Amino acid sequence: MTRITLIDPSDATGMTGEQLSQIKAAFGMVPNMFKAAANSPAALSSMWGSFGALGNGRLGAKLGEQIAVAIADRNNCNYCLAAHTGLGRKAGATAQEMLEAQAGRSADARTAAALRFAIKVVNERADIKIADVDALRAAGFDDEEIVEIIAHIALNLFTNYLNVALDVPVDFPGVKLTRAAAA
Repeated sequence: MTRITLIDPSDATGMTGEQLSQIKAAFGMVPNMFKAAANSPAALSSMWGSFGALGNGRLGAKLGEQIAVAIADRNNCNYCLAAHTGLGRKAGATAQEMLEAQAGRSADARTAAALRFAIKVVNERADIKIADVDALRAAGFDDEEIVEIIAHIALNLFTNYLNVALDVPVDFPGVKLTRAAAA
């Protein structure tokens, strides 16, 4: 049982109702995470706006989803791991690519660099070294993309914490946590 009320989209009004309608149009349903966030119109607006902004970013949906599963696994977030694994597949990643990303790995050097960076930022609470940023640059990321990676990290920390702290029921096909990315 969840630790917070999941807002029924049919009961939502105003901006919250509008956003839940947009979410339903995007997903074909209103995922429980958004129903939980809808308890705070500001939190829902922040979350939905961030998904929209980053979805139109330069990193692309596939890399964004790979970052998301690496962070979800690190934070023991069953909800986000399940959701982003499915979204990653829809964005063109193979099942193997998503499994590797969950462990913080990729056969693609650029993706691997982004995943290593994301995990290091999470593990070190952002207290990273210039060499960590330089490694991203060496992998071909420019300053805009580096900031965008950090924005993905921040959004995923928000969603992980919301789902874990409030025990939001998973409504996507389950994926097993490995904590491989924590190593």
